[in-house]
Amino acid sequence: MATKVESKGKGTFQPDSDVHITYEDQMKINKFANYNAKVEDLKEELKIKQNEMKNLEEACDEIELLDDDVQIPFLCGEVFMSHDQSKTLELLAEAKEKKKKEIDSIQQTTRDIQQKMNDLKGYLYGRFGSNIHLENDE
Repeated sequence: MATKVESKGKGTFQPDSDVHITYEDQMKINKFANYNAKVEDLKEELKIKQNEMKNLEEACDEIELLDDDVQIPFLCGEVFMSHDQSKTLELLAEAKEKKKKEIDSIQQTTRDIQQKMNDLKGYLYGRFGSNIHLENDE
C-alpha cells in the first residue's frame, strides 16, 4: 500500500525522485541553515537589548520625578555609585545611546544575513524547486 506525504501545500514528498545534490549544493544548504540559526540568535539578542532599553527609559522617567537633592545609586560595573539627579540622568542618557548603537548593530547584521539567505534561497529553490523546504514554520 503506497501513501503520499503532503507537506503543507508545498508539494508532495517523493523519495525516489532524481534530484542529485552536489557537494557545492550541500555546502549552500548548510550555509543557509547556519545563517538561519544566526538570525534566530540575533532575534533573541535583539529582544533582550530592546527590553534593556525600555528599562533604561523607565528609569529616566522615574528619576525625573525625584527631588534634585536626592542621591541616586547607579550601577557602574559591579559597584553602585551615588550621584545627584542630573549626573544620573546624564549617565542614563549615555547608557541609552550605547544600547541604541547595540540595537542598530544587531538589526544591521540581521538585515545583512537575511540578504545572504535570500540569495541562497533563490539559488536553492531554482535548483531544487519543491524538493527543498527553506521557510520557517512560524
